[in-house]
Amino acid sequence: MKINEVSKITGLPISTLRFYERKNLIPDMFVRRDENNYRIYSDEIVDFLDDVKSLLSVGFSIEEISLLVNQQLDLSYEAKKKMVERKIEEMDEFQKRISKSKKFLQAVLDGKVDFQTKC
Repeated sequence: MKINEVSKITGLPISTLRFYERKNLIPDMFVRRDENNYRIYSDEIVDFLDDVKSLLSVGFSIEEISLLVNQQLDLSYEAKKKMVERKIEEMDEFQKRISKSKKFLQAVLDGKVDFQTKC
């Protein structure tokens, strides 16, 4: 499928898809060129880009994702594994903070905490 189709299906602007390619975020296995040198994407790109969006939403940077998916870069499996483990630890800590904040806000709603300040 062409880039405009991928854009429509994924909700990502064409400029973002091109940016991802420049940043080596989209592996070659998902893209080929036709006789007119237009990009042709495999159907699997949609699921891959959904995964990328998920990773971005939990705090991975474009550079980190590129390191994970780009086999041409000289990053060992162990280094990739450590990167993912660190990110999981960060997510666990964030989840704890969110849970604590949610409990506090529920206490405010329940009238158990006076949240108003004097001006």
